[in-house]
Amino acid sequence: SPAVAADQLCPAALASATPEDQKNIIGNRLYSLVHQTQPELAGKITGVLLELDNSELLHLLESSEALGATIQEALQVLEA
Repeated sequence: SPAVAADQLCPAALASATPEDQKNIIGNRLYSLVHQTQPELAGKITGVLLELDNSELLHLLESSEALGATIQEALQVLEA
C-alpha cells in the first residue's frame, strides 16, 4: 500500500486504503494531536480512541473541541 504522510489525510488516500490501513493513518495523526496535550499518555489515549469507528475518528481530526472532549473521556477510562 502507498505510504501516506501523517499530515496528509486526503480523502482519496483514505478511500483507497484498507480499513486496517485507514486505522493506522488516522492513528498516527491522532497520536501527534494527542501528544500535544498529553505527552505522557499519548500512546494509551490513542489506543482508547482507536476503539471508535473510523468515521468518528475522522470527526475528531476535524474538530479540536470534539477531540479535547474525547481525550478527557479517555483519561477517565484510563484512570478507572
